[in-house]
Amino acid sequence: METIKGMKRTRYCGEFRREHEGETATVFGWVQRQRDLGQLIFIDLRDRTGIVQLAFDDNTARAIFDKAFTVRGEYVLAATGTVRVRSSINTEIPTGEVEIAVTELRVLNKAETPPFEIVENSNTAEAMRLKYRYLDLRRPDLQRNLLLRHKIAKATRDYFDSQGFVELETPILVRSTPEGARDFLVPSRVHKGEFYALPQSPQLYKQLSMVAGFDRYFQLARCFRDEDLRADRQPEFTQIDLEMSFVDVEDVLEIGEGFMKHVFKEILNVDIPLPLPRMTYTEAMERFGSDKPDTRFGMELCDVSDIVKDCGFGVFTSAIQGGGSVCGIVAKDAVKNISRKDIDKLTEHAKGIGAKGLAWVRWTEDGVSSSFGKFLTEDTMQALLAKLCAQQGDVVLLVADTVSKLVLTVLGALRLELADKLGIKREGFDLLWIINFPFFEWDPEQNTWAAMHHPFTSPLDECIPYLDSDPARVFAKAYDLVLNGIEMASGSIRITDPELQKQMFRALGLSDEVSYAKFGYLTDAFKYGAPPHGGMALGLDRLVMQMLGAPTLRDVVAYPKVQNMTELMTQCPSSVEDAQLGELGLSLLSTEE
Repeated sequence: METIKGMKRTRYCGEFRREHEGETATVFGWVQRQRDLGQLIFIDLRDRTGIVQLAFDDNTARAIFDKAFTVRGEYVLAATGTVRVRSSINTEIPTGEVEIAVTELRVLNKAETPPFEIVENSNTAEAMRLKYRYLDLRRPDLQRNLLLRHKIAKATRDYFDSQGFVELETPILVRSTPEGARDFLVPSRVHKGEFYALPQSPQLYKQLSMVAGFDRYFQLARCFRDEDLRADRQPEFTQIDLEMSFVDVEDVLEIGEGFMKHVFKEILNVDIPLPLPRMTYTEAMERFGSDKPDTRFGMELCDVSDIVKDCGFGVFTSAIQGGGSVCGIVAKDAVKNISRKDIDKLTEHAKGIGAKGLAWVRWTEDGVSSSFGKFLTEDTMQALLAKLCAQQGDVVLLVADTVSKLVLTVLGALRLELADKLGIKREGFDLLWIINFPFFEWDPEQNTWAAMHHPFTSPLDECIPYLDSDPARVFAKAYDLVLNGIEMASGSIRITDPELQKQMFRALGLSDEVSYAKFGYLTDAFKYGAPPHGGMALGLDRLVMQMLGAPTLRDVVAYPKVQNMTELMTQCPSSVEDAQLGELGLSLLSTEE
């Protein structure tokens, strides 16, 4: 245990119990509060494990008692004394049956009054707390979060070690490669005009580790992506990265779900039944409008194109004639909670994510009213409601578009919005695999096909003939792990045939010259005997967030960035001296330039 000038800590503050009565104890920590009752002084001393009460009374040496009188909140103390049973038991804290009658007290450091009270569930503005993050991190709830994160990281290492994986560190300064998001670039001082990139993932290095013969690799890898922040995204993050040789999809999924079973049992004592459910990408989109569906509640999508294709309502018929579809969702027993005004807000929400509008039906005690009812016959309306399994008291929302994927995506987002509005309970831990992703997705901005995962993903064997002729029919040996509607992990079986890899690059519009310039070191390696291999990466930050039920990553990351990618505590990013830029061969353009 730690020693401070002859005082050696015997236990942490939160560890004392009745069975320790009579022990001589030494503790270190911060003052949560001091209570002066005249002839009695009590100090609540806090460390990362909890609080213990220090007691000063008529039996305390006068000099010690007087020193205790001067103590204030957040002073750093060392105290020695005898553990005794409290005269007034505090059932609110684990140490509430005992206290320490102090015989020696040292003030190791004084503290100014902090800018906010250091208590659990602080209501102080987040910007203020992040500016003084070192104080914010003293809060017991945040400390519990980060200690649990530590335990999850340890359980991760224990599990993968037990499964024969080797932990390898991959470089932080790497070659810039296109991976979907913008790279963070680092200029080279030695090679002026050239740049390193911070890795978006260790993808190429872990594949090269398979070529090198390590067979099973894992790493708690630091990754970086220059993209807009949100509640579950930071520009720098940690992923549990793994790769395996001589495997196919089943082997990787078995390892991945075995890990989830292990970590939930080890940390939360929750049993995850295996095997986990599986759903194809196509089924997930058609049923839930998302490739990361939250299946803890229903409200599934329903395609009603066959019912309304000749209904006379132009919005529906033109969408279907244009190759699209009409789909709907039903909010059960929701007419009392969703008014016309609420539907107007939902319509604006739908338009914000790409829809041209929102059609609706409200089935009240007075009958059926809708935004398009005058265009439909009574029989068609009844057939529509029957197809949707709608009943009196329900609200139906429908989206039509010539792009069917847009219809599904919009309804998937509305499904979640409605679940929040209606207060639908979503409890427990809902894990499932999404498999058989499309290899390509159309990028309308670039007017070309792009890889949905990455270009090193292996296509399903039966899809290879369509690589050049019909990219939309190509599906991949790719899989995502979803937890409570959040993408928790993503992975694939990799391409190891150099000729197939070249064909894949060409299908993505990369010439042999361009692809070799970007990825030649990987394809060259494959010429020397690459084993079949595959893997996945699981977001550690998101896993901790979900296991804790935390609303934002900032609750599980020690020093987070805010929405505009700044860190309020150190005020980074910041400007640098011209001399530093000169060493790198760089200069800044003026605002006008």
